[in-house]
Amino acid sequence: MTVESSPARGPEDGATAPVLVDVYRPDGRLDVRRTVAPHRRGAADPCWWTAPDGALWHALATPDGPATRRLAVHRDGVHVAAWGPGAERAVAGMPRLLGAHDDPSGFDPTLHPVVRDAHRGLPGLRIGASGDMVAALVAGILEQRVVGADARAAWRRLVTRHGTPAPGPVPASMRVPPPWVVWRDMPVWEWRQAGVDDQRSSTIRRAAEVGRRLDEAVDLPLTEARRRLLTVRGIGPWTVAETTSRALGDADAVSVGDFHLAHLVGWALTGRRTDDAGMLELLEPWRGHRQRVIRLVETTLAGRAPKFGPRSPRALPLR
Repeated sequence: MTVESSPARGPEDGATAPVLVDVYRPDGRLDVRRTVAPHRRGAADPCWWTAPDGALWHALATPDGPATRRLAVHRDGVHVAAWGPGAERAVAGMPRLLGAHDDPSGFDPTLHPVVRDAHRGLPGLRIGASGDMVAALVAGILEQRVVGADARAAWRRLVTRHGTPAPGPVPASMRVPPPWVVWRDMPVWEWRQAGVDDQRSSTIRRAAEVGRRLDEAVDLPLTEARRRLLTVRGIGPWTVAETTSRALGDADAVSVGDFHLAHLVGWALTGRRTDDAGMLELLEPWRGHRQRVIRLVETTLAGRAPKFGPRSPRALPLR
């Protein structure tokens, strides 16, 4: 893996000239779009935009301030340009977002033909780490026990209303997610108008109260990071796995408690539905890489899997 940096050159208008330009050359194959897909909460996520030329734009918060980075795949590598006070950190974090830390050693896809074929068809899929605990955890809590479309709609509304405009030459609709203090102090009517019940909003507020401690988990061993997340009332194993897989690049995370995931894994690997215990038993041969197997199965088979239960009704804004 190599990253080359160069000072930005652009128009005289400082609002459109990037602060920093880099080229990232990964070791081996890299599927940028599929690697970053889990970090995007739906096609209308205000933190992400796919430009007509195929480039991916990402608005994010950093300790140095807001930033926007543009990822464009070229023959010589992934070109990244960044805008805003946090541009340097945004560029520095880009290799981890694209899975530079991801170590597949010990992963044996030949243990099952479905996993083998999926891995063969997706050689560039990696487990990326955003390093952004706020975005990963808040969005994960919003997804607790609700239809995915409702969680994505709530995220879109709350970030659009309470986030800050993304720096750089981006659509006016792009936003940088709010910091912990904004989530902590968000008025109750904002949660209700977004269709977020008291249980989820209270969990987010409790997490925000200890947000600094949770941010520190990005630099801790995974076992300690998981333990720290579990100390917040309302956060359980499912939310921890959803968060660590995205923010920390946890290649072994398993979202126990997800009704559809257990059945998908069971159907993919045995042709039959299963429960959490059955899913964990099926994934045990790949311990250390269970999230990798899940990503492969979800990416290749989720659209073809049979429906495993009635669809929950869409939520309405709470009054």
